[in-house]
Amino acid sequence: MAADINPQIAEEFREIIDKVKHEIHKVIVGQEELVDLTLQVIFCHGHALLMGVPGLAKTLLVTTISRVIGVKSTRIQFTPDLMPSDITGTEILQEDPETGAKEFKFIPGPIFANIVLADEINRTPPKTQAALLEAMQEKQVSAGSKRYKLDLPFFVLATQNPIEQEGTYSLPEAQLDRFMYLINVDYPEGEDEVEILRRTTTNYRDEPKQVLSGEQILKFQAIIRDVIVRDDLYHYVVRLVQATRVSKDYALPYTKEWVAWGAGPRACQNLILGAKAYAFFHGRTYITTADIQAVAKPVLRHRVIVNYAAISEGITSDMIVEKIVESVDEPKAAAG
Repeated sequence: MAADINPQIAEEFREIIDKVKHEIHKVIVGQEELVDLTLQVIFCHGHALLMGVPGLAKTLLVTTISRVIGVKSTRIQFTPDLMPSDITGTEILQEDPETGAKEFKFIPGPIFANIVLADEINRTPPKTQAALLEAMQEKQVSAGSKRYKLDLPFFVLATQNPIEQEGTYSLPEAQLDRFMYLINVDYPEGEDEVEILRRTTTNYRDEPKQVLSGEQILKFQAIIRDVIVRDDLYHYVVRLVQATRVSKDYALPYTKEWVAWGAGPRACQNLILGAKAYAFFHGRTYITTADIQAVAKPVLRHRVIVNYAAISEGITSDMIVEKIVESVDEPKAAAG
């Protein structure tokens, strides 16, 4: 059973998050939703896939967040010739200068950090993508016959270019499912783009300050899991996810027409965790229907695979998720 959370702790956390976002926005202009969703993933101990064209400050966001929350970050540029050992590290044969004995020593790769930016993850072959998958799921790396634990907290923030597909390797559905959120990174708004020009074409400098530490993040990750969820909201989440499954009788007609494959049980888990983070970010110790609906798109858009008919008609997974949220009955007692 979840422990009761002191409402004062939730309010203090909301104030901390406001400070974190204030420091991030010293560097990142606008992109409020991107910042909010990325922070939610971090405090849920999840991973995010950032989808957007080049030049939208995805890399800058990751490095800025790592400075503000006081953790180590690394960046891995995924390329077709990248090997699994380039990510995880490798064993090399070393000789002891005193005894002359030779032994293998593990040299850690860039995956050994708290925040790992996997840049253009779809540009590397499946074998290399799979090396990242173990780290994401198991929080460990295998090298030879040994396993090496990763330092916690640990998050992968991967980027993907939605336009240029030549020379890419699409992430399989099983690997997409490992990402808690798929976050669409859009172009900046008009005034935001003007502010970006002011900051990047002058000697402007406003260094963000550290607000949190890795230990505090681990503490709040545990607290967020104790956010209260009513039983009728668990049932509501299951109904939402079931509505995406075209092969089942309870699928919506809209789903049967446009969906090739629906979401699995991990979507239910991430809807609940995302709603808990969303509620806690707003100073509450319980979730509502509105919290679930607020995270429905980033949780479901990469788990609802549209069919060819949908593609030909311009129907997107976001449109389908919107339709499902509109169609599935809300719990009367917990709506809000």
